[in-house]
Formats: sequence, structure tokens, C-alpha cells
Amino acid sequence: MKILIGKKISMTQTFGESGAVTPVTAIEAGPCYVTAVKTVEKDGYSAAQLGFEEIKKVKNAAKPYTGIFSKKNIPPLRHLKEFRASKPEDLAGLEQGKILLADVFVAGDFVDVTGTSKGRGFAGVMKRHNFSGLPASHGASNKERSPGASGRQQPQRVTKGTKKPGHYGVDSVTVQRLEIMGVDKDKNRILVKGAIAGPPRGIVYIRNTVKRIKIKVAPPAPKKKVTVERKKK
Repeated sequence: MKILIGKKISMTQTFGESGAVTPVTAIEAGPCYVTAVKTVEKDGYSAAQLGFEEIKKVKNAAKPYTGIFSKKNIPPLRHLKEFRASKPEDLAGLEQGKILLADVFVAGDFVDVTGTSKGRGFAGVMKRHNFSGLPASHGASNKERSPGASGRQQPQRVTKGTKKPGHYGVDSVTVQRLEIMGVDKDKNRILVKGAIAGPPRGIVYIRNTVKRIKIKVAPPAPKKKVTVERKKK
């Protein structure tokens, strides 16, 4: 199991050998500390807990956290995240106190990236649910952005689950099967193909993808037609 906690930097682009432009997201991934390893025998499940972003001034850290980290000989960390493992064998090589850097992944790996989407406050139905709006020609309705009728004749109430205005954003969003285009070991940065959720400097969680990776197989060569000559009687 390959796991990391990172911080989204910004979006940029890379150029391939043919000159094709690929949009990528730069992530500052690591250094991450393995703060705990959960086992089935002791905790009832298999998981690994990572910590990210060391707190520079120990006095600014919460006292309970300071005591926990000092017992493990690990500096106080700002962000903690637990990654569940489907099998105990997936935690092989992960020990408490181990430091994970960006070189955990290599170019060509596929990962799932989880982040918190941008908060957009209280939004209407056109922005929140992509409603088309009411007719706006000749000033007919004067309510172009309203949701329209939401009740029913039977049972004379608004049905549960109806799309309405409300709080938009600040949701946990996972983008699956993103390809890693490059890894900078010196700066601990990863370039991931495509966009991920969250604002710049937002915390993201990276792990190897759960989807099956399609392997391109060359098509079989066409069979040659064999002609058989029949002898005339």
C-alpha cells in the first residue's frame, strides 16, 4: 500500500516528447511520519496512521498531542490521517517512526487523491445543481434564477431529496485513477495528471488506486487464409 499526505500547490502543465500539453496538479507530498500501525489482533482492523507538516514551535502544539508524539519519539505534527488496509499484508514495510517521502511513487503510477472542495457558501439552484432557470425573454417572469414549483398535488408537500438552494462546497471529493506524470525527489513534489478538489495549500490524501489498471495488449496478428486446391476427377 502506497500512501502519502500532501498539500496542493497549484496547477501547471507539462510537455511531452511530441509537444503535447498535459495539465497537471503540483502536490507537495511529504515528509510524512508513520505515527501508528493498527493490527487486527490488537485493534480489530488493519490501518496505518500518517502525520504531516511538522509544527515548528512545540509550545503551539496541543498538550495531549505533544505527550503522544514525545512517547513515540516523533515531532509534533499538524495533520493526522488513518488509511485503512484491506489486507494485513498491505502494511508490509510500514513501521512506526518511518519517514515517507515523495519517492514512494514513481512516474506512471495511478493514484486516488482525496481533498476538500472549495466552500461557496449559500448558493442557489442554478449554481448548486446546474438548473437552467426560468424564461427570461421580454421580462416575462422576473424570477429567472428561482427554482420554480417544488410541491406536488399529492401528498401536498415537498418530497424529501428535492434539489433546493443551500450550502455548497466543503465536501470530501475523491478523484480516482490519476496518473503521476513526474516526481521531484529534491523538493518532495508530485505532478498528477488532471485536477483535484480543493483550494491552493489545501490538504490532500494520496494512495494507490483501487481501480484495476488496464494493460494495453497488442491485438493478435490476422490469420492467413489457406487455400486448398482440389484435384479434378
